[in-house]
Formats: sequence, structure tokens, C-alpha cells
Amino acid sequence: MKVTIEFDGNEEQEEMHSAINGGKWRVLVWEIDQELRKVVKYNSSIVDYSKPASVEEVDFADKLREVIRELASGYGLVIE
Repeated sequence: MKVTIEFDGNEEQEEMHSAINGGKWRVLVWEIDQELRKVVKYNSSIVDYSKPASVEEVDFADKLREVIRELASGYGLVIE
């Protein structure tokens, strides 16, 4: 498949960079999700991986993962 996207001059430079870097943003969000997953699944503190996470950290990480997925879904995106 071949897709051509055209941008007009400097006015659309930000949109061009967003289009070009979309994959990088996807990977960044996925990596943040994986860091939060470590807290929830392995009870690993996000501040110091050698220490166990507090109940508050686990609850917050779990809720934040839910929020990220809900927001992504609102844009028609899936984090996997």
C-alpha cells in the first residue's frame, strides 16, 4: 500500500511532524503502559524497582492504565 500526504508550507509544519512521528508516540505510550504494568503485576515500585510498591502506587498505576486505555479508545486507538 502506498499513501501520499501533502502539507503546504510552514503553516502545516506541526501537522507534518505529528504525522511523521505518530509511530514514535505510539511506542512512547506503550512503554509508559508497560512501566505501569510492572507496578500492578509485579508489585514493583515505580520510584525504586528494588522495593515493593505501596498499595497507593498499585491502585494509582492500575487506574492510570484504565484512563490511558479509555482516552485511546476515544480516539479509535488500541494499546497493544
